[in-house]
Amino acid sequence: MRIKKGDTVKIIAGKDKGKTGEVLAVYPKKERLIVEGCNMITKHQKPNMKDNTGGIIQKEGTIHMSNVMYYDKSKKQASRIRYERLEDGSKVRVAVKTGETLD
Repeated sequence: MRIKKGDTVKIIAGKDKGKTGEVLAVYPKKERLIVEGCNMITKHQKPNMKDNTGGIIQKEGTIHMSNVMYYDKSKKQASRIRYERLEDGSKVRVAVKTGETLD
């Protein structure tokens, strides 16, 4: 996956199209991720030993990785990500539009 935890992404499809947020979790096998403040779902939670207060809570749901794009906060634009090999043989992530390395 080209998107990693901690990256800032822009939603490009779905009900939250146009929003930006930080990636909180990535699930590579399912090709899904959780973005802060996007795709909010309502969950009915029972009280338990850890948390005595139950009720209706709002939390982020997963989004398919094809519906997000890496977002550069300093340049304020979304970009695809590609991998490049350095001379020492290591791989780095590079933003296609700006050409900046991300790692």
